[in-house]
Amino acid sequence: MKQSNREELLSAAEIAGRVQELAAEITAAYAGRKVLLVCVLKGAVVFASDLMRRLDLPVEIDFMAVSSYGSETASSGAVRILKDLDSSIQGKELLIVEDIVDTGLTLDYLCKNLLSRKPKSLKVVTLLDKPARRRVEFIPDFCGFEIPDRFVVGYGLDFNEDYRHLPGIYVLKPEN
Repeated sequence: MKQSNREELLSAAEIAGRVQELAAEITAAYAGRKVLLVCVLKGAVVFASDLMRRLDLPVEIDFMAVSSYGSETASSGAVRILKDLDSSIQGKELLIVEDIVDTGLTLDYLCKNLLSRKPKSLKVVTLLDKPARRRVEFIPDFCGFEIPDRFVVGYGLDFNEDYRHLPGIYVLKPEN
């Protein structure tokens, strides 16, 4: 993979600093309580790992994988759960860990689905927020960075399963 097809948007150092700040905000918000992190696979796994190690709270972690149907420009909003949680969330403090919020359709569905399972609370932390693409009203409780409407990769985000390993966030440039 040639580096010329991408442009750095956020450096690894910027991300690390913001993850530390988010961890402090979340630690304060949940002071003294145990939190279940729900990592949305695959994109959020790097962020969830870094965040979890910086939280000064007792935490558990579980994973969900979801798939959205429809094309990028005309999503139907239908979401299918590919991997569900391993145990009950009833009565637990839930924090969904997401890599990026763009249309909001997937997270809107996920939040409604998880709330129906009666957690004590449910909040969302996202590394990246792209409000220009929002199709439903959705505001994450904790947000790392608001970014412009550009296609990004790195730090867990991919394009055709490539680029997840990159330490920063990059705008993928179209190839000529």
